[in-house]
Amino acid sequence: MAGRPVPGLYVLVIAAVLLVAGLSIGYEIPRVGTAGAPAPASSVLSIIAAGTLGTPFGEVAGLVANTTPGASAPTASQLYEGSLLVVSAVATLHQPYDVVATADYHLIPLHLYPVPALWEVSFATSPEVLVYDPTVAALDGMNTSNWPQKVLASGEKLGIANASTDPNGYNEIFVLELEGLLQNGSLSALYSHFFDGPVGGYAAPDPSTTLLEPETSVASLIQTHAISLFITYRSYAVSHGLSYVDLAPSVGLGDLDPTDLAAYANASTSILTANGTQLVHGAPVLFSATVPANAPNATLGALFVHALVSPAGDAILAADGLTPLFPGWCDDPSALPPMLAPDVVPLPSTLADQLPSAP
Repeated sequence: MAGRPVPGLYVLVIAAVLLVAGLSIGYEIPRVGTAGAPAPASSVLSIIAAGTLGTPFGEVAGLVANTTPGASAPTASQLYEGSLLVVSAVATLHQPYDVVATADYHLIPLHLYPVPALWEVSFATSPEVLVYDPTVAALDGMNTSNWPQKVLASGEKLGIANASTDPNGYNEIFVLELEGLLQNGSLSALYSHFFDGPVGGYAAPDPSTTLLEPETSVASLIQTHAISLFITYRSYAVSHGLSYVDLAPSVGLGDLDPTDLAAYANASTSILTANGTQLVHGAPVLFSATVPANAPNATLGALFVHALVSPAGDAILAADGLTPLFPGWCDDPSALPPMLAPDVVPLPSTLADQLPSAP
């Protein structure tokens, strides 16, 4: 069945109710001058994060600014782009931000440890879905089971992100491989229609069936009928009011059941790096954040991460289609700022075990 976004007014009511409920049980954003929340060194919260997080992060940043006297969170201090570009900006270009967040929980440990980061908190997940243009008659009746047949019969091109700059790009490849495995017993059955190159190798988009488009432009491209199909996070579809089709749990990369985790690991592709190509394996979508050691304002950064896993933050994330994690999952709780210690539990071993060999 095609998913539909929750009406905006209903979302606001839910968020308001959960915010009040959270505050009423004593869980609130620490204010400056209270224990565990020293006065900020700077008044501006700066964020660099995955493109799909732009809408909820803007709201959570506003929440932090509104509960921290003298603090601000202007849009000019927030940058949202592909997660591989995010970690490159911090690790290679040494750009200072208070918060760094990605759509792949492997990337911060791989690229930012041990300098400038020592920990990450996973705060939400989201399955991949197929967003589509509902005005295209050939896509009528598309659902979780028949979407590959509908897409192929329609002749519509599939928009995809650049896998070498954006995890959603390689997640799209994994979805195609896993759907082929589910329906036809072959990782290449559906994948080979959209990409040239073997499974596990570099996937070159086939221009006759596939369009390379930035994920952050998908909403406008769908709404202006420039593209008709794109595989992306449910959170992006919900926050932008797009029509979408849910994918099977063993395909959508949003399920944490051990059976589905094992299924995801069957998928693989290679991305381009400064040193050639790098093999990437399928894994669940897990959004994670850290506060780098060189953050201009580590206190505001920690307050932001705390807000992400508060009831008010969870309400914002849920309203935008994410599945919040509370408590958050941390790969090394002993390295956290004291303020965040009550907010987390250790990362489950089934996920932590993947980190040493992660992309």
